[in-house]
Amino acid sequence: MSDSTRHDIEQYGYTQELHRSLSFGDLLVYGLVFMVPIAPFGIFGSVFQGSGGMVALAYVIGMVAMMFTALSYSQMSQAFPMAGSVYTYAGRGIAAPVGFLSGWMILLDYILVPSLLYLIAGIAMNTLVPAVPVWIWIVGFVVLNTAVNYAGIELTAKVNKVMLVAELIVLAIFIVIGIVALAQGKGRGFNWTPVYNADTFSLPLVFGAVSIAVLSFLGFDGISTLAEENRDSSKAIGRSMIAALLLAGVLFIVQTWVAALLVPEPARLIADGDPGGTAFYDAAAVAGGAWLSKLTALATAIAWGFANSLVAQAATSRLLYAMARDRQLPSFLAKVHRTRGVPLNATFLVAVVSLAVGLFFNTRDNGISLLSTLVNFGALTAFLALNVSVVWHYVVRNGSRDWLRHVVSPVIGFAILTYVLFNAQLEAKYLGLVWLALGVGVLSFLLATGRKPELSLADTHGTDQDGDAR
Repeated sequence: MSDSTRHDIEQYGYTQELHRSLSFGDLLVYGLVFMVPIAPFGIFGSVFQGSGGMVALAYVIGMVAMMFTALSYSQMSQAFPMAGSVYTYAGRGIAAPVGFLSGWMILLDYILVPSLLYLIAGIAMNTLVPAVPVWIWIVGFVVLNTAVNYAGIELTAKVNKVMLVAELIVLAIFIVIGIVALAQGKGRGFNWTPVYNADTFSLPLVFGAVSIAVLSFLGFDGISTLAEENRDSSKAIGRSMIAALLLAGVLFIVQTWVAALLVPEPARLIADGDPGGTAFYDAAAVAGGAWLSKLTALATAIAWGFANSLVAQAATSRLLYAMARDRQLPSFLAKVHRTRGVPLNATFLVAVVSLAVGLFFNTRDNGISLLSTLVNFGALTAFLALNVSVVWHYVVRNGSRDWLRHVVSPVIGFAILTYVLFNAQLEAKYLGLVWLALGVGVLSFLLATGRKPELSLADTHGTDQDGDAR
């Protein structure tokens, strides 16, 4: 570890405890695995119904919206190259209490998303092996992922690469067979309706679907939680986020476009929805038969239950570690394993919470839907604070005149996300606001008991106007 790399952390009063072993390639793979290249497999039916069949358009808009937010992450990760994601960036970029509330909101995403992944994977495996109940699959995935994360970030990175290759192979098989099937006259043939259908198009309709589709993109931001394990310059964090988002976005658009043209009964899917979550697998069956349907279902189970939840658990534990290190969560969560260099107690806490929440929502008929809405609301509201932090830190505080990166880009990102949230499901907004109210209550308690959020040696002027860390 170079002296300059060590200074990145120590200038803020922290000790370098996590292992700096991840390259740009590791970060890119981590982000792709977190987003899951085949993520649309599991929520395709919901997005198809919500968009009136324009599922590819929903993913195009979702990618654009997330790209502006990724640019904001890139700027803030250079200003403050440390773990904690939006909690760190909003806290140091605006004010510590804002950082706490931003971290609290994104916790709704980070803590619940592993549970959502385990639940979806457990249900998918149960459809393939009915003799094994869902709850056993959930327990198995949690134990396996916790063991890998406990072994250290280096093993996690190696597993990520293997899983990414496997997912890309399955995706390539589906796309090739799907295109051949369409060329042979199966499905509805090649047309532009997955991108634009004049009969059903409306902005509220499409943006309502985007509020569901963005679930597939959540994860690019998880790269920022590995800032203290990045061995390259601080710019590698932002670059890997943008690269991962672009690659995943293209894959999402192509696969949903092909699948949308192969849906057996599109009108019925729009009218009745996809309660069983099998719409993508049904489209795969039209293209290649039962074997392709089963292959895509199995790939979804493994990708969501192992690969994605593995990196989600790692990211969540780093966020808890960063907040505990600043005394905003119990201090035992800041404990790092001496030799493995992982946030030990935070990793185990995430495992316990994921198991409990996953098992609970498994007992509810609307478990997947409710968890999805909560995850999305938490992430999108935290992203709003992130975009504001760019303007506040660079322009208001440091007098930057880089209008494109520090004003135009974050403002556009903020506007798009606001419109997406406005068109989100009503239940998601209610539950999200309840979580926000709880966060305000916790913050008030901290203030009342003398634990005012104070970031260690918060160097709020730690960047120059070009966004380079001093």
